[in-house]
Amino acid sequence: MENWRLAVLCSHLRPTSAPKSSSPVSSSICGSSSQNGETSSCVFCEIIRGQSPALKIYEDDICLCILDTHPLSHGHSLIIPKSHFSSLEVTPPPVVAAMCSKVPFISNAIMKATGCARRNLIEEERLIEVELDYGPCVKAFHRPFLVAYLEDSFNLLVNNGAAAGQVIFHTHIHIIPRKARDCLWTSESLRRRTLKLDQEASQLADSVREQLSFMNNHEENKDQSSGLAGD
Repeated sequence: MENWRLAVLCSHLRPTSAPKSSSPVSSSICGSSSQNGETSSCVFCEIIRGQSPALKIYEDDICLCILDTHPLSHGHSLIIPKSHFSSLEVTPPPVVAAMCSKVPFISNAIMKATGCARRNLIEEERLIEVELDYGPCVKAFHRPFLVAYLEDSFNLLVNNGAAAGQVIFHTHIHIIPRKARDCLWTSESLRRRTLKLDQEASQLADSVREQLSFMNNHEENKDQSSGLAGD
């Protein structure tokens, strides 16, 4: 099981097969079950309602953060919205923004608590000027120094959809602390192919821009329709 979770979380690798999800769930408050009852079986909804145990490390009106019960590293945590959204694309932008805005604050605490935020001593040469004993002449030379650098690495990860390794269909963000040479992602040792700036790549970029333009116009039309309906 752990090998499978590690594999599907590896974003650079071809994803393995994952369990099929139930049908997409429309947004609903986790404090009460939705009409089709799907949130009643959501483990994150149960945690939010206080019906399942979890080690909470942060909570506000919009989201909470808990320790992952099957961590990939020490301190692996999940940021979860309190409202039920089955995937990232159906999660409202204000909710996503609220979750992401807490990442620096929460991750900094996790890094310090797990010892991932530590200082490494690295030898570095620096240019130094000194006054010589036999006169006011100033001579420049290099001298090695031990310099401390703060190491605070972590992966910020979202598995969106079964093919990407999403197992619990309630939007969540992974914070996975990392240490040097922990060998967590096997993909980090893989050679990555350079993107060919050819016609195929250009067509892909054009297609994405067209989709963005279409979705933006659709949202603007919806806002205008809502405004007219409210008049």
